[in-house]
Amino acid sequence: MASNYIRFDWAMKRLLRNKANFAVLEGFLTTLLNEKIVIQKLLESESNQEDEFDKYNRVDMLAENSKGELILIEVQNNNEYAYFQRMLFGTSKLVTEYINRGEGYDKVRKVYSVNIVYFSLGSGKDIVYHGKTEFRGIHQGDVLELTPFQKQTFKVDSVSQLYPEYYILKVNDFNQVARSPLEEWIYYMNTGDIPDGATAPGLDEARQRLKLDKMTKEELSAYYRHLDNIVILRDNIYTERAEGRAEGHAEGRAEGRAEGLMEGRMEEKREMVHNMKSLNISLDTISQVTGLSIEEIKSL
Repeated sequence: MASNYIRFDWAMKRLLRNKANFAVLEGFLTTLLNEKIVIQKLLESESNQEDEFDKYNRVDMLAENSKGELILIEVQNNNEYAYFQRMLFGTSKLVTEYINRGEGYDKVRKVYSVNIVYFSLGSGKDIVYHGKTEFRGIHQGDVLELTPFQKQTFKVDSVSQLYPEYYILKVNDFNQVARSPLEEWIYYMNTGDIPDGATAPGLDEARQRLKLDKMTKEELSAYYRHLDNIVILRDNIYTERAEGRAEGHAEGRAEGRAEGLMEGRMEEKREMVHNMKSLNISLDTISQVTGLSIEEIKSL
């Protein structure tokens, strides 16, 4: 059955940035972080400077909650081999950008990195992963704790609460009945539909505000182009790999294998160029690393 609701990544790009729709986003974050989240405001995020590739490949949003903490939410549709490093780059950038010159380190903001990925990231059996920093003794095995004074000053209970925390939702891997509020959200992100009995915070607001029939004809047209582009993006990756393998089998010669290898290497270079562009690395540096000309890099 076709979905009646707008996909989450499109909603983030077009609808959830509206203050009137913050309740949807607040519900999702409240469910994921297991604490009441109230969004104070949205801040400038890198996806506001998107290129043609990023229009359908990626979308991100930066929010500040009522406690002054920063929450970076990113949806990634394309398989990015260096995505773990991308997550580190994003949080490090926020930590340094959102502290005023001359302020003490006690003013460093807490950062949450929430990553919704539509591809197989790493190797693991779960659909939701949580990463945080802790210091464990190499001899005693104990966890380094804060002093009572530090707990009172920083208003946290553990060292890990001072550091960025990472959440990864591998939504494509979810193929079962939703049995918890978080699974209800993941079901919606995966299928674009909301289970009838879903009670997770934010989903009732999503039912009311993210309906397809509320979109104008022009918005619907743009939305379906977005969905087509995502399908094309994924198909291109599989097709290029399959064609390389098929050529090798059909030819049965070194020539076919060489072409497949060359195509595979070119695909790796394409992904590398897109990743480096997303990190705002200069074209000259990209050219030196990949061996491609400036013109070739611009065309990818």
